[in-house]
Amino acid sequence: MPCSVALRTEAAGLIIAAMSQTLRQRRIARAEELATRYPFAAEMLRFFVPVARFQDESYCSAEKVFKNQEQSVSFAQPLAVGVAHRFPGFLSLVEGIGPGPVAAAARELRNQTTDSHRELLSAFWTGAGAPLMGDKEFFARAFLQPYAEFVRERAGKQENGPTPCLCPFCGRRPGVGVLRPLGDGGQRSLVCSFCLGEWEFRRIVCPGCGEEDHAKLPVYTAEQFEHMRVECCDSCRQYIKTVDLTRNGLADPVVDEIASIPLDLWAQEHGYAKLQVNLMLL
Repeated sequence: MPCSVALRTEAAGLIIAAMSQTLRQRRIARAEELATRYPFAAEMLRFFVPVARFQDESYCSAEKVFKNQEQSVSFAQPLAVGVAHRFPGFLSLVEGIGPGPVAAAARELRNQTTDSHRELLSAFWTGAGAPLMGDKEFFARAFLQPYAEFVRERAGKQENGPTPCLCPFCGRRPGVGVLRPLGDGGQRSLVCSFCLGEWEFRRIVCPGCGEEDHAKLPVYTAEQFEHMRVECCDSCRQYIKTVDLTRNGLADPVVDEIASIPLDLWAQEHGYAKLQVNLMLL
């Protein structure tokens, strides 16, 4: 077979393989790729990969449970309690692969009662009470995220009215922005930090406080991350990172946001606070 034909055949095979993957599987593949490209983010991304695999299994498990059931599901239902029996398995996974302090926190939490696990998950699912912080937020969000993603997709709720600063599906803050190709430019969207829902959002508006004065909304980029933007607000002193898919169509909003750690360090050194920490609490 001529070399050019072989290369085209291989490329076509890669495209078909990528199309057959789910969004969660592509996210895992992207994390594995960036772990080799960015040494400074390798430890975090290699920790993220098995967590993401567990999430994929949880999503598939939810699909099987509801496959033959016609009833609708919503964020108002106490789904978190119904899946709590899988939580100790997730804690055991983190205990075995996580960095020292995270592994120790997982072990401590795993030794608590089933009722305490249910209370933790229910509190995060509903958003009731004081916000969870630190390791507890990580455990609850990482474990429940695939179920939140499943509920959002199954509920089929459509976005109506003006573009909100909070997720129109589950009411959480956005974790990352996205610029998708549209005509000669890009359409801005926000991605929820919990259910990963995406909704359109105006380009020149702060998703934290609603500031619309472009002079107070500086955007910073770095040569190392040409497809990443740090969108800041000088009114509320918050920032959100945006993945520019017009520059790199292979990027994944969730993974590339996690991998671009130096941009977070730069923004925080310049007095900006992150609008919403990512899954890895950065």
